[in-house]
Amino acid sequence: MDCAMTQLQITAFGDPSVLKLNPSLDKVPADGEVRVRICFAGVNPIDAKTRAGLGWAAAQNKDKLPWTPGYDVAGVIEKVGPGVTTLAEGDQVCGMVGFPLAGGAYADSTVVNEEALVKLDGISLKQGAALPLAGLTAWQGLFEHGGLKAGQRVLILAGAGGVGHLAVQFASAYGAEVVATASRDNHGFLHGLGADHLVDYHDGDWVAQILAQGGQVDLVLDLVGGESGKAALACVKPGGRLVTVPTITAQQIKDAADDAGIEVFGMLVHPDSKQLAQMLILLRQGDVHITVGGEFALAEGALAHQAIEQGHVRGKLVLRMPAADGLPG
Repeated sequence: MDCAMTQLQITAFGDPSVLKLNPSLDKVPADGEVRVRICFAGVNPIDAKTRAGLGWAAAQNKDKLPWTPGYDVAGVIEKVGPGVTTLAEGDQVCGMVGFPLAGGAYADSTVVNEEALVKLDGISLKQGAALPLAGLTAWQGLFEHGGLKAGQRVLILAGAGGVGHLAVQFASAYGAEVVATASRDNHGFLHGLGADHLVDYHDGDWVAQILAQGGQVDLVLDLVGGESGKAALACVKPGGRLVTVPTITAQQIKDAADDAGIEVFGMLVHPDSKQLAQMLILLRQGDVHITVGGEFALAEGALAHQAIEQGHVRGKLVLRMPAADGLPG
């Protein structure tokens, strides 16, 4: 029998007040699918941008409102559909789901293909919800698009954020020399995660400081975009790369790099359960830690969006669902 559930939906594009709780019914998993009783959902900048009506997901969903945002889930398998072989009821799992057009994580439950999920096995549900989109963005930016190798020097713009603090750790774990920009009050935090050199991006000469601390870098992972991304081109060695994540300014940075002999790659993260499993191994081994900078009830999702939009969040934000009560994580 279908059961009632609650979801936090974008009812119109606008400020965080457009997020409203709406009732729905649990869906029944089809062939190869499972239903996850969600305990935590990750909150990402793309959620707030979509809610504001910006970007591709907003453009594609403008005629489908109300729409349930969110791509990061962690929870417990509640029901398995026919043909499911890797997961069972009661398994604790996490994954990046519904990206980029379906969403659905800001809810009590969701139905997804089993291949999108990875068992947590000793990682907390809260950390599991904080990891997928940010972790995959960091991983793919550094290694798939950036081609980072041990011994190379990498600059990470916005090192203390959700993606940045994971990128610092992944790069350090793989033997790179890590330079990061962050506000001064986050320098100690990032040193503790493996950053070798830190520069305050509020300083007008932050590019000169980076060059003075060890010269140009092989790779920039640009999590800021715009003028900061363009300025960071001066930090890249001839033949080096800059990978920029904010899609809205990617072309501007590519245009600025044309005459400099620097490759610029825009990127859009994609689901990859094998990469997610590798990251979970690093967490279990203690090589990587996820910082959850804030936790909000589902009904308080607007407050989480306000925090994301104000910037300066250390690590990740998560939404807590009623199913999390009484469970570890």
